[in-house]
Amino acid sequence: MIVKNHSYILIGLSVLLLLVVIASICIGAVHIQVNQLWSMISYHIGLSDKAEFTTQQFAVMFNLRLPRVVSGVLIGAALAVAGSAIQGLFRNPLAEPGLIGISSGATLFAALTIVFGGKLLTLMGSTYSYYMLSVSAFIGAFITTLAVYKLAMRNGRTMITALLLTGIAINALAFSFTGLLTYISTDEQLRNLTFWSLGSLGGSSWLSVGSILPFILIPVLVLPFMGKSLNAIALGETQAGHMGFNVNKIKRAVLLLATMSVGASVAVAGIISFVGLVVPHIIRIGFGADNRLVIPGSAILGAAMLTLADLASRTVVAPTELPIGIVTALAGSPVFIYMINAQIKKQQV
Repeated sequence: MIVKNHSYILIGLSVLLLLVVIASICIGAVHIQVNQLWSMISYHIGLSDKAEFTTQQFAVMFNLRLPRVVSGVLIGAALAVAGSAIQGLFRNPLAEPGLIGISSGATLFAALTIVFGGKLLTLMGSTYSYYMLSVSAFIGAFITTLAVYKLAMRNGRTMITALLLTGIAINALAFSFTGLLTYISTDEQLRNLTFWSLGSLGGSSWLSVGSILPFILIPVLVLPFMGKSLNAIALGETQAGHMGFNVNKIKRAVLLLATMSVGASVAVAGIISFVGLVVPHIIRIGFGADNRLVIPGSAILGAAMLTLADLASRTVVAPTELPIGIVTALAGSPVFIYMINAQIKKQQV
């Protein structure tokens, strides 16, 4: 059970997320004041009969910003939860969905669907095409994760060095095939593939939110309950087995849930790097390595950080928009370099 101090930390992170969400909804080309946002909410749920806002403001808030903010919250939570769970499973803070090939595998299969399934996607309609992309991305993420995991196994144990090196190789292979698909794609397909490689929440809609909701909610809600199991695995797989945990079952469940969330995220927003790597590390530095806190804390902080990154991507160079993958890479790269240096120093001691 999560201790009382953990509850306070999670409440504080939730308040931070709420403030970021309000800022992201209110700030933009069409400015919305906080009191106007509250007026929109209270008017449309029947708490007030005064509409202290314009029709344009409500249309922008409900049809453009709100689905984009909800997408940012869901995808940020999904990527951070997947990253924290994978780091806990492999007992290494450098393990991350992007580094071990999950994101690149999801992108490759989504690209295959776009290039070779374009007509089928059109015939299926918008709703089913979103689900088809999510399923394709999940399959790609799962296949690459399974391949990396199997190749990194030595005598029944996961070799972390082999894991990271294999992940780099799988990444290179997947991106090579994605590049080939880019080369043979049409102009319309090329625009879609460019979107995947850079990442963006610009195409968010209530339809896209609905298409990823089940794929993301299940991992985000289930993985925090596996914190105790991952704490046991941190002591060693043999010890975890002696404590009564089914290590192989835990591994399969974590990998399945992580690939589900990352696959759905990539299907809608493309590759967004460093969220799953940096966010859990920040939680561990600030609050310790207990996975019962790290996983839910990562979900909340990841949602806040990606929503904030999306706000920056659409306001820093307004009226144009930066791809959100560039923003997260610029912010996350220095932290990743710091993490590598810290790991090297630890090994030298």
